[in-house]
Amino acid sequence: MKKVKYQYNKHTLRYEKIEATWQSIALQVFGILCGAVVFGVFCGMIAFKFFTSPAEREQEVKIEKLQIKVENFKRQVQEQEDVLAALQERDESIYRTIFEAEPIPMAVREAGFGGGNRYKDMDNLPNSDLMKSTAQRIEKIRKQLYIQSKSYDEIAELVKNKEEMFASIPAIQPVSNKELRRIASGFGMRMHPIYKTRKMHSGMDFSAPTGAPVYATGKGKVVKVKKLRKGYGYHVVIDHGFNYETLYAHLSKIKVRTGQRIKRGDVIGLVGNTGTSTAPHLHYEVHKNGKRINPINFFYNDLSPEEFDKVLEISAKHMQSFD
Repeated sequence: MKKVKYQYNKHTLRYEKIEATWQSIALQVFGILCGAVVFGVFCGMIAFKFFTSPAEREQEVKIEKLQIKVENFKRQVQEQEDVLAALQERDESIYRTIFEAEPIPMAVREAGFGGGNRYKDMDNLPNSDLMKSTAQRIEKIRKQLYIQSKSYDEIAELVKNKEEMFASIPAIQPVSNKELRRIASGFGMRMHPIYKTRKMHSGMDFSAPTGAPVYATGKGKVVKVKKLRKGYGYHVVIDHGFNYETLYAHLSKIKVRTGQRIKRGDVIGLVGNTGTSTAPHLHYEVHKNGKRINPINFFYNDLSPEEFDKVLEISAKHMQSFD
């Protein structure tokens, strides 16, 4: 049964029956619809904020998987960088040191790397900063690996020549000196016996009687044979390859000729007193890359560690050279 509504009329002092009109009905319907719309919007906002749709959840899962892949890729790149750095360190501190190869400057290892404009086409891509930095790291690894491969090619050639190198590099004393009594003057600043001033003595002097044999200290080729009245007097220069040369001066007699191939231990001449010399002796020099270096570091085939220490002590004591 439909519910009847009444309204009190102040003028007639009676309750009168309320008759529903189409305007009132329309207004009620409109109010209900507006309330439903507001409620729907409110519920939609709540749902959008706290709940995700299946499509959004699927997209979030894809993003999470992509992030995991990116992190794994970054980790792998870092591992490759660490491995490459270890290879470079081993190359410089071990391989190139053992075979006396010149170190590779960092400017060469980094050659051709740089230039942000090379990755300008990535500016408009999603996550462009990440993509550019990753591309730069990969490019750097690629170029450093190429430089490292070329270094290993060089080391491989040196390994092939290892036996030849060890046979060629000076490694013995140039005169018989088993008792270590032949060293008369060492490498360094010494008092010149004639000019009586301190001058750089660029080799080692070995006292020995005239006619004592002088031995080649390594395999090589005779590149110079000179007979002078002053300076080195009768002297011989041997090219050992690998940027090494040795000089034997003040000889009384030369037993080799220019261009002759010799091996370590061959007699190349006899001790003498020719040139600017004050007594029979051998003046011996070692040159590396055209520079005179201390010959005492090249007697390792002749001396034990204890004997080497003794030779160091002896060579430092003699303050006057023989030439």
